[in-house]
Amino acid sequence: MKILQIHNRYKIPGGEDTVVRCEYELLKQYQHDVRRLEVDNDDIQTVFDKINIAIGTIYSRSGARKVTEAVQAFQPDVVHVYNFFPKISPAVYYACKRLGVPVVQSLQNYRLFCASPYFYRDGKVCEDCVGQAFPISGIVHGCYQGSRIGTAAIATMQYTHRLLNTWNEGIDQYIALTDFARDKYVEAGLPASKMIVKPNFLPIDPGQGNVRENYILFAGRLSPEKGIEVVIEAWKTLADEIPLKIVGQGALEAQVMKACQHPNIEWLGHQSHTEVLSLMKKAQALLFPSLWYECLPMVIVEAYAVGLPVIASNLGSQSTLIKHRQTGLHFEAGNTRSLVEQVRWFLTHPEAASQMRQGARHEYETRYTAEENYKMLIDIYQAVCPLVNHSLPV
Repeated sequence: MKILQIHNRYKIPGGEDTVVRCEYELLKQYQHDVRRLEVDNDDIQTVFDKINIAIGTIYSRSGARKVTEAVQAFQPDVVHVYNFFPKISPAVYYACKRLGVPVVQSLQNYRLFCASPYFYRDGKVCEDCVGQAFPISGIVHGCYQGSRIGTAAIATMQYTHRLLNTWNEGIDQYIALTDFARDKYVEAGLPASKMIVKPNFLPIDPGQGNVRENYILFAGRLSPEKGIEVVIEAWKTLADEIPLKIVGQGALEAQVMKACQHPNIEWLGHQSHTEVLSLMKKAQALLFPSLWYECLPMVIVEAYAVGLPVIASNLGSQSTLIKHRQTGLHFEAGNTRSLVEQVRWFLTHPEAASQMRQGARHEYETRYTAEENYKMLIDIYQAVCPLVNHSLPV
């Protein structure tokens, strides 16, 4: 099968860029003919550049031309779009439909409905723009990088393509990463009939941890939306019951350093991926106290791979990723007392904790391996290949 991947890379490389690379390598491993059309944002420097990009966010002629040239040169069976924002734009869908090529769109965030794009503002979940005819609330609050002008460009793109029915007619299949994300996209207006759940995966199995030490682990960005403040507050009560190791960097480092005055709280700063996996293999549990709608946190997948239960806020995708008392525990998002209660339950039920370790590893083996992901991905591609008999207005 011939697959063309299309992706607008991020200025600071992140998880979405990694997903594109991993799926490219996975498909090549199975002898598929895969090519990538990638653009980046490095040349967006001046005010003039930003104005041009803002105008092209709705429909980029340059993006349409690049897609058309790539499709005509390669003649793919399917085009897989990851991120079109900002330089490719929804023009990618129109170019593909004119050329009769089916389109699969991965949904790695909520950009089609939220300028932020994570349904998060002022320290809490925000869905103000969902259901609005024109997403004016996002503009008022400058939800895209604090810029009302930048947010207005995104809001206009969202509104225009809702009117043109692009989100329904331009894509043959959407890929949501979790059940929660799928339901949220459908609630916001995407067609349920075109939505399928396929998680991301680990290209290499790190293996299950066998030796457990006496600590609980937090690994993530030290910023308000990641919930580290809830953890620090909880360990004012829990520090004498179970040690805490914290991995990560971010804006709240000063608060973490202050918490480390207690000998049972240790901040390890930035650690390599290999070292984080090593810490996971030895930990009793992983904390995931996020306060916003995560899509698919790979740290949870990695925890499952090493057989590590996850104690997570019952919010967003983690509400469906973690199966309560099977692969981990849920606590009320932002509620310190609830977190303390769940950690204490975990510590006083060692037999259940052992079963959760087995459950976590089983979840990885059935959902997040490269082999399982390949099967799901190819099924999606094969399902859309016949669906090329409709066209969008040009």
